[in-house]
Amino acid sequence: MTRRWPLIALVLFATLAALAGGGAWLAHRYKLIPAGDDPWARLDLDAAPGWFTKYQLGKLRDDPVACFAALKAARISYQAMPDEPIVNGCGFADALRWQGEKARFKEPVVLTCAMTAALVLFERQVIQPAAEHYLGSRVIRLEDYGTYSCRNIGREEGRRRSEHAKANAVDITAFATANGRRAAVAADWGAMTRPEGKFLLAVRDGACGLFAVVLGPAYNTDHQDHFHLDMGPFSSCH
Repeated sequence: MTRRWPLIALVLFATLAALAGGGAWLAHRYKLIPAGDDPWARLDLDAAPGWFTKYQLGKLRDDPVACFAALKAARISYQAMPDEPIVNGCGFADALRWQGEKARFKEPVVLTCAMTAALVLFERQVIQPAAEHYLGSRVIRLEDYGTYSCRNIGREEGRRRSEHAKANAVDITAFATANGRRAAVAADWGAMTRPEGKFLLAVRDGACGLFAVVLGPAYNTDHQDHFHLDMGPFSSCH
């Protein structure tokens, strides 16, 4: 009798797992849970992030049709870009030219669709709420070091190509608000007695829940003056 307990436990576990899986599918089928908490749902850029938002964003890298549909549903204006054949590790596909939503880049930037979708969520769900809380105003300008650039990581010979070489990354240096405040990574990171420092920490932490890689001053001196954000195949948050 004692020997039967492992088998009984296994059958019971499998039954409970099947019931849980069936319940989750029914919840998806009848939209009983938020889109961000539904692993089968398509990304909704109007919805608050949930347990599976980062997973949904990652899926867009291999599904440009779903990605552009998500941008359209979220009313994002952009200029489509023809593919740039990848030669020697540089080029891009499924990219667009975009200047931002409420928080605008000085000039339109070239980004992959998946990277743009992540930035839309980043502004709506991270940047603007943090800016209103800590800086008392909304961000209207994003200062940056650029997006697409045919180069290696750190611009160092012998290293692999950066995600910038595929228009799949952006380096943001500062955030400027409508009330005239400016939070600059170089000047304000770590200044936790000032609103700008608290804002930057909140922005970095929020970015880690959306982008595959987030690198800033906490990573190394190469990133002491900017946040590097990308949607590449690796995962890192610093």
